[in-house]
Amino acid sequence: MTDNPRIRIYANRWFAKFAAKEKISNATLADAVHRAETGLIDADLGSGLIKQRIARQGGGKSGGYRSILIFRSGERAIFVFAFAKSDRANLNAAELKVYRKAASIMLELGEDQIETEVEAGRLVEVKNDEQG
Repeated sequence: MTDNPRIRIYANRWFAKFAAKEKISNATLADAVHRAETGLIDADLGSGLIKQRIARQGGGKSGGYRSILIFRSGERAIFVFAFAKSDRANLNAAELKVYRKAASIMLELGEDQIETEVEAGRLVEVKNDEQG
């Protein structure tokens, strides 16, 4: 364990079910976060909320999904919502307000509080274990 751990990646319960149903791999999610970490953010929605494209299995990012993440560089990323680009263009104003409020709450939580959310099943940690 190092003193400066890499960014921790989580998904809320809804997103975890969505990713499993759509066969979106942890490596794909980790790639979306890595792009954000290097400054390649598809859309900054403000208040710690970003939108990142996720490729559809067997396809590219342009025909894939749009994911909504609570994001703080170097600290944590939490996937909270996603949709197929073909299903809808964007979040509406009311949804955006709710997700921004959630972001402000989630980014204030300490590691022990996040761990409580994981233990309760409200958050799932996304592990990128390609080797095993």
